[in-house]
Amino acid sequence: MRAVVQRVQSASVVVDGIVVGKIGVGLLVYLGVGPDDGEADVAYLSEKVRYLRIFPDDHKPLNRDVVDAGGAVLVISAFSTVGDARKGRRPSFDKAAGPELAEPLYGLFCETLSATGVRVERGRFREHMDVSSVNDGPICMLLDSRKLF
Repeated sequence: MRAVVQRVQSASVVVDGIVVGKIGVGLLVYLGVGPDDGEADVAYLSEKVRYLRIFPDDHKPLNRDVVDAGGAVLVISAFSTVGDARKGRRPSFDKAAGPELAEPLYGLFCETLSATGVRVERGRFREHMDVSSVNDGPICMLLDSRKLF
């Protein structure tokens, strides 16, 4: 399971002209699921996102987590985060899980993260989404439950 995590001042997602998720200060997370991912990957990555200290306080620029900063999380399902563009010019998505596995794990990730006390907004699985954000910093992190990077 992989995530691109961006610290944002605000973010929103629109499907068919309707805002389906919106946050102010917080994290925008693009989440991808691989074919070998399971509940252990969800647990690892949701905890990592929840407690990632990338918000400033009075002492250090990267000292608080999203809840300490009074923020929320917008999670967007994005199979492209597990894409591979090392060969040629067209990325391969062979390492992306099919929807029968990816959708329940995406949902479990959102629920697990929400259970830690952070407000979680979502995009819509398998829908074309228009995502807008105002990045803060910019601070962008790449996370992988298999610790590949």
